[in-house]
Amino acid sequence: MKLIFDKSVPGRCGVMPAKSDVPTSVNLKPELLRNQDAQFPELSELDVVRHFTDLSNKNFGVDTNFYPLGSCTMKYNPKVSELIASDTGFANLHPLLPQLRGGGMLTQGALQVIYETDMQLREITGMAGFTMQPMAGAHGELTGIMIIAAYHRANGNKKTTILVPDTAHGTNPASAAIAGYSVKTVPSNKDGVMDFDALQEMMDDEVAGLMLTCPNTLGLFNPEIKRICDLIHSVDGLVYYDGANLNAVMGKVRPGDIGFDIVHLNLHKTFATPHGGGGPGAGPVGVDEKLLGFLPVSLVVKRDDGTFALEYNREKSIGYIAPFYGNFAIVLRAYAYILMLGKEGCLRVSENAVLNANYIKERLKGHYDLPYRQVCKHECVFSAGNLLTKYGISALDIAKGLIDAGFHPPTMYFPMTVREALMVEPTETESKETLDKFCDAMIDLTEIAKNNPEQLKAAPISTPVGRLDEATAARKPNISYNCPLCG
Repeated sequence: MKLIFDKSVPGRCGVMPAKSDVPTSVNLKPELLRNQDAQFPELSELDVVRHFTDLSNKNFGVDTNFYPLGSCTMKYNPKVSELIASDTGFANLHPLLPQLRGGGMLTQGALQVIYETDMQLREITGMAGFTMQPMAGAHGELTGIMIIAAYHRANGNKKTTILVPDTAHGTNPASAAIAGYSVKTVPSNKDGVMDFDALQEMMDDEVAGLMLTCPNTLGLFNPEIKRICDLIHSVDGLVYYDGANLNAVMGKVRPGDIGFDIVHLNLHKTFATPHGGGGPGAGPVGVDEKLLGFLPVSLVVKRDDGTFALEYNREKSIGYIAPFYGNFAIVLRAYAYILMLGKEGCLRVSENAVLNANYIKERLKGHYDLPYRQVCKHECVFSAGNLLTKYGISALDIAKGLIDAGFHPPTMYFPMTVREALMVEPTETESKETLDKFCDAMIDLTEIAKNNPEQLKAAPISTPVGRLDEATAARKPNISYNCPLCG
């Protein structure tokens, strides 16, 4: 497909603006002025509409195809949440208004949404209070680690270390390092969960806390989770819940009830916001009772007369961690989604997510290596190691072949504890028919690997751009474009 500059026709225009009646500034330095007119494409309105419509038809998303990206929860999002978020009463609300001290009457509806979402998330997680400000999961992680640091400072604890399992999301150690902690990695045991004996050996008075994804990134729930929390608490450490995988246990178990002190939740994963392409996102952070005083300012509180206000006077607070109230429209979508589901609906989300993941696991386990065969939760991790050994076909080749089959590839090479990992998360929203088509395609790819491996090494062939040398593209990116208009 040609770029819009390549389609330009000299003299063609869509709209001819009226001659400007604004005087030209005489204060600009001559070197700041153009020596020729800006070289925009010359096209009719119809040309432009068709160009961008064609581009949109090339997009891949959850509204068009199955998107089994493990750990990212790329599920279908109900359009009712989008309609509510676009309501003019919310969409046209000026972001500075909620910053008025006292929570002016112009923003009562928005403040009520924030407050009631806080109440909903408390019930779902067993936490004592939330901040809605973090604007993504990693931002929530950093907020949580800052709260851990503030807690230890307030108690005179000289803590230096955050522990993370070897299956952790990469943002976990990054967030801990940004907050000034050293990071130590706890290995997994033969069952794919964090090794409790290894954790015991690493425990000392320097441990500030443990960051744990539950279930972990292999989709496995650690049966030692309560003992792990008790062990960390024995040295006055705090246990942090990476909530990226909450949709696996929502309604079944509350992190606060099994010993977690801090949680972050990816609203854009579990609670119905389009995800991918860098956003939008929201990563609210919840804490238990002893950490409430450290939450960022300001918090929304409900006054005796039933109205809502902003509370700034919090001595121990870590301060502001985001402008305004983070991504308010994402919180609003989650609020609507939770109200729509109710208690039983939240429970069914988890049950269907787990059912779908285990269905895929059972259908594919005879065709791909399955490092851990126990019942998984919301996602399952396969290995293409057998295909690489026998036929020279890697996880990357399988992923590229899936594109030709009409599916987005799953997550590859993560977690790094699994060789040639393929991490599949079907989510709760996909039908059995879709899962079967996906599994059929995955099985077909193993046959191609066996009988015609060169076909997979050439994939994808159905896309505008085929197989790239990705290593060279990353190390020596060529991002220049020779514009036919500019020369």
